[in-house]
Amino acid sequence: MSDILDVGSASAAPGERADGWLHATDLPTGGSERLPVTVINGADDGPVLWVTGGVHGDEATGVAVAQDAAATFADAVGAEGIAGAVVVVPVVNPAGVRRTERTSYYGGDDPNRYFPDTEREGSRPPETQERIDTRLFEALTDSADLLVDCHTAQIGSMPFTIRDRVLYGEKRTEAEAEGLAEDLDRLATALGLPVLTEYPAEEYVGQSLQRSTAGAALNTAGIPAVTAELGGHSVVEEDARAAGVAGIAAAAVEFGLLDSPPAGITEAGVGAPDPPVEYPVRRFVGPRVEEAGLLRHRVAVGETVEAGDAVADVVTPHGETVTTVESEHDGYLIGRAEGLAVYEGTPVASMAVRDDGELVVPRGQEGADQ
Repeated sequence: MSDILDVGSASAAPGERADGWLHATDLPTGGSERLPVTVINGADDGPVLWVTGGVHGDEATGVAVAQDAAATFADAVGAEGIAGAVVVVPVVNPAGVRRTERTSYYGGDDPNRYFPDTEREGSRPPETQERIDTRLFEALTDSADLLVDCHTAQIGSMPFTIRDRVLYGEKRTEAEAEGLAEDLDRLATALGLPVLTEYPAEEYVGQSLQRSTAGAALNTAGIPAVTAELGGHSVVEEDARAAGVAGIAAAAVEFGLLDSPPAGITEAGVGAPDPPVEYPVRRFVGPRVEEAGLLRHRVAVGETVEAGDAVADVVTPHGETVTTVESEHDGYLIGRAEGLAVYEGTPVASMAVRDDGELVVPRGQEGADQ
């Protein structure tokens, strides 16, 4: 029999669901910022799966997937039964959700870059958003064995799963990283979506992705964690929502929380796009334009390209072609840039490109910490 599981004010005995709140920060006008928490505690022992959403406040489908995953597991705890527990925080960035904005008003930059990194100490005292992220991280690492962080990408994006690089160095040996990578790969594959590995190590750390929700859980806490990118932002996309809930249920089956998917949940991957290439891929933002103008895409999301293929045209306000933008890599499009106007250096797409790198890499590889 499992024990009572407490997360914030949510306290669930074995076989129960409990809703509550996790304190984030006090507000100048009184009261406090709170994160909604649902705990579904199984009657039998097993791993604890965390599901988070809404760290970017305009990513509606990620919030819906987390909410609906909570409902799915709550039904399962009284029917099929759960071995272990599920903790769901569907809105990690309430300030952003209130404004339908990616950021919060506790800081002007990405709130998903402030989670702890034990190998990168800073001298500046933590400000509000970092303190909020740290409180959530501490609650997560107190109980989590697995994490699925639910996001969305550009308008028109296809669903996919991001698998972070597994770093080793002062806090983790290469052998430990290899073992962690095996469970990470199991989790990413179980979701049933195309899997992209994150940027190469130098770019990964340079963008502070080891301080994202999934990156910190994986590389600081050693918890298998993935980022599910579930279609485009701003509105709930039903196909992506269904694929996300099905993928999370399949991950629960893969790691022994459930014997089989709950009734009414489709099989993972059904309705989701198949990877259009057979080689391993990583995330890449580009290609980028070198001359300003108005953008006309040539390639649809999910279509494959080879290095040198035309991806888009840039035209003048009168419609005359300024330049043609070519792909730098073999791969396929996962999303296209929004909007019409582009300036020099603007990326026109997000891509899954051929990845010849390793999943497990030394923390300092090629100046990764610089």
